[in-house]
Amino acid sequence: MTRPDVGRENQARATMAAAPRPRLRLSRTTVAILLVCGAVAGGGRWYVSRAESAQVASAREAKSGSPFKVFATIQELMDSTVDPAADGVWDSVAVISTEAGVEKREPRTPEEWQEVRRHALTLLEAMNLVVMEGRHAAPPGAQPKLGELDPKQIDVLIRANKPSFAAFADDVRATTLEALAAIDKRDVKALVVAGGKIDQACEGCHVTFWYPESAAPR
Repeated sequence: MTRPDVGRENQARATMAAAPRPRLRLSRTTVAILLVCGAVAGGGRWYVSRAESAQVASAREAKSGSPFKVFATIQELMDSTVDPAADGVWDSVAVISTEAGVEKREPRTPEEWQEVRRHALTLLEAMNLVVMEGRHAAPPGAQPKLGELDPKQIDVLIRANKPSFAAFADDVRATTLEALAAIDKRDVKALVVAGGKIDQACEGCHVTFWYPESAAPR
């Protein structure tokens, strides 16, 4: 077997290297197609990532038994949400006597009625938060007010009488719906009546679970 001519082989390689190579030119249409395909592929990866995250979240929710997470205690919820909303309903109508005379307070403008309505809606929905499973009566270390049970005792009492506690929340909801109907009708007298019923429903719960041993709350 004879060896090939090395000189000719090197000359052939030099000739190939020097020869102009054809360039691959893509049409605008081809470039657009490639870009779209890339975007779809990237979007697909994003979609899969989001789907995987949703599956992980669903697994966690299934493990805990509920998608809801409780952070605030009932006391904190009352201070931040329930009491301000109830006060917004109650204080919307009042008769105030002073040395200057008698002031009759009631909502008159559309904006004033809308403000009362916002308070009523907040109170209405807050009842769903109050009865959520796992919510304690008060933060750790909280001291009971005069006439109240210890927060741990309140927790025990609520757990032992959960249907009764939920029924009180239902009463507040029902009476707040009456207030909401009065607000939508711009009926001041009906709003006063509904406000009194809300007060009774709230006080019934307080007497039952917070100060059952006190004849008259502070």
